[in-house]
Amino acid sequence: MSREQAPAGLVIAVDGPAASGKGTLARRLSAHYGLPYLDTGLLYRMVARAMLDAGHDIRDPDAAASLVSIFEESAFAEDTLRGREIGEAASVVAAMPAVRSGLIARQRQFAAQAGGAVLDGRDIGTVICPQAQAKLFVTATPEVRAARRHKELAGRGETATFEGILADIRRRDARDSGRSDAPLKAADDAVILDTSALTVEEAAAAAIAIVERRRTAR
Repeated sequence: MSREQAPAGLVIAVDGPAASGKGTLARRLSAHYGLPYLDTGLLYRMVARAMLDAGHDIRDPDAAASLVSIFEESAFAEDTLRGREIGEAASVVAAMPAVRSGLIARQRQFAAQAGGAVLDGRDIGTVICPQAQAKLFVTATPEVRAARRHKELAGRGETATFEGILADIRRRDARDSGRSDAPLKAADDAVILDTSALTVEEAAAAAIAIVERRRTAR
């Protein structure tokens, strides 16, 4: 894939559920267009990590609200933000309106960089960057996503069953889609990209094609 110069202010919003492939595609788009990339899910994982490290109940919205504006992104090693437990905890705090509102400014500041940016998450196209030039909603069947996550966890030496991971994914989907504040959903002008039957290269090519069509249309 050849790298292409991004036009001024190109913002690409990549949304989707857990293990859909949105992070991989967002990184590919970032490399292709030479744009900075933000995995917004890591911000929620940082809040969850800070909660757990401080001994707070992960479901305590007041504790989360007290931490969301003061945590330093540089204070967390990325390997402490990965794994099944922290992913589940992040999904819990992400449903809290105070956490979401507290992180909006950080995400919008990143997107406002002069040359543009690529952001992935669950509400980029609907809440964080509703004016993004290109919006993708990346999805895959729960079974495919569970298989991907199972392989990822096994590669890191974590023990988890496929059935347990599938149950986690369905639970997170229900929580993310059902929350009252910025629920997980495709923006009205987003292009749906189902990666269930695609290789990484095929999905990346499809994602670039989507962005190019949006750029041409505008």
